Amino acid sequence: VQLVESGGGLVQAGGSLRLSCAASGFTLDYYATGWFRQAPGKEREGVSCISASDGSTYYADSVKGRFTISRDNAKNTVYLQMNSLKPEDTAVYYCAAGLYKTARARTYDYWGQGTQVTVSS
Repeated sequence: VQLVESGGGLVQAGGSLRLSCAASGFTLDYYATGWFRQAPGKEREGVSCISASDGSTYYADSVKGRFTISRDNAKNTVYLQMNSLKPEDTAVYYCAAGLYKTARARTYDYWGQGTQVTVSS
């Protein structure tokens, strides 16, 4: 069972990145999938999540209107499209899979290793 994030990098403010979360060893669309981020010295924050059952989504207020979560069941992958990036979006981004669509990290069972996103001003 493994989740692997990719797509992070360095981008200027106002730019875009698309993060991918690819699952192996299990079927990701059977699980709710969340994206979290953690900046140095800060707690891990729930950014967005998507349910397994109906595809409903959640976004933190700080990213609403800028980020979009989606899933491609054929590729066993969940994406996070990030537009209009701001320096305060700089963090390590993690994806996670669990039974429930929540923004609480402790409810998720499987985690990726993280990918760094750096937004320069």
